[in-house]
Amino acid sequence: MLPDTAMLPDKGKPVVLVVDDTLDNIILANEILKNEYRIRAAINGEIALEVAQKSPPDIILMDVMMPVMNGYETCRRLKENETTKNIPILFLTAKADEEDESKGLSLGAADYIVKPVSPPILAARIKTHLMLKQSRDILENHNRFMDEEVRRRIKDISILQEASIMAMATLAETRDKETGCHLQRSKLYIKELAERMSKDCKYKDAFSPQKIELIVLSSPLHDIGKIGIPDQILLKPGPLTTEEYEIMKTHTILGRDAIQSAERLIGGAETFLSCAREIAYSHHEKWDGTGYPQGLTETNIPLPARLMAIVDAYDALTSDRIYKEAVPHHEAVSIITEDSGKHFDPDVVEAFLALQGRFYEISKKYMDCGTKGIPVVDI
Repeated sequence: MLPDTAMLPDKGKPVVLVVDDTLDNIILANEILKNEYRIRAAINGEIALEVAQKSPPDIILMDVMMPVMNGYETCRRLKENETTKNIPILFLTAKADEEDESKGLSLGAADYIVKPVSPPILAARIKTHLMLKQSRDILENHNRFMDEEVRRRIKDISILQEASIMAMATLAETRDKETGCHLQRSKLYIKELAERMSKDCKYKDAFSPQKIELIVLSSPLHDIGKIGIPDQILLKPGPLTTEEYEIMKTHTILGRDAIQSAERLIGGAETFLSCAREIAYSHHEKWDGTGYPQGLTETNIPLPARLMAIVDAYDALTSDRIYKEAVPHHEAVSIITEDSGKHFDPDVVEAFLALQGRFYEISKKYMDCGTKGIPVVDI
């Protein structure tokens, strides 16, 4: 009796799985191919599926008319399976009708050979299809390598971008040590707001995952312009005079100009710093038009800047500054709520109110690190 499967030695050779319920056909295939290939055999389609799944061959020669499961059904299942879908299948059958051949090829077979078969032709067909498969595998591996290389380089660029932004922002923050973890808190606050608003159909397109990542990355540069404000104004422990306040307000313009200079070095009008420029220039604009530096109103204010306005206000209210003490969380929430539609975008206020508990958690967790160093925060 013919065993369910058989395998001859010579492990370095490509493996051909011969699927046929007739012993003579398996013996013939073995005689033709044994010098160049290792031969496995299965007497029906069901066994062939088990063999191919357990140890995929390099190529399959398969009859059409078999008991238990015919060749067409076996081919269909092999092509549906992730492990076996790329194995070339050559139908080797006495069914010579054009319709039969068309059906076999439509199911994904690589070739359709009609019996009686010429040994040289069979050997040549197998060699050709193995070479084609090898070429496809090389191309697929190359594409996979290129995809991984692109992802790695994008990651490296992203790390470089974030490091550059944090370096610039931290330089500005060293002018005012009492701000402590302000940069990291701001990143976490604005991330929470953007992700919350992305769930609203109205803002779904504006807050794609890529846009949210860019907003979070850019947020530390919102006050980069303060590096150009004199110490006697920036670090003044009491209220600013009208003249001093006008000078303080120029930090938005200084910040925009600094980022624009960096953009010109990078080249192009739109860079990863464009969002940072919008935030730095416009985060002190107010919904009702009474803000600065341009007096923009409502949706004329860039959306990232509208988020930053609430983030900056909440953090300023709940943190100690050289000129004031922190107010309690509930008082900060009340102040922001009262300014909805005046200072702040009502939609952003609504998102903030839904997240106020999360804001409180972040404010407490990163309350003070001025003397401990700024921690790395997973965003």
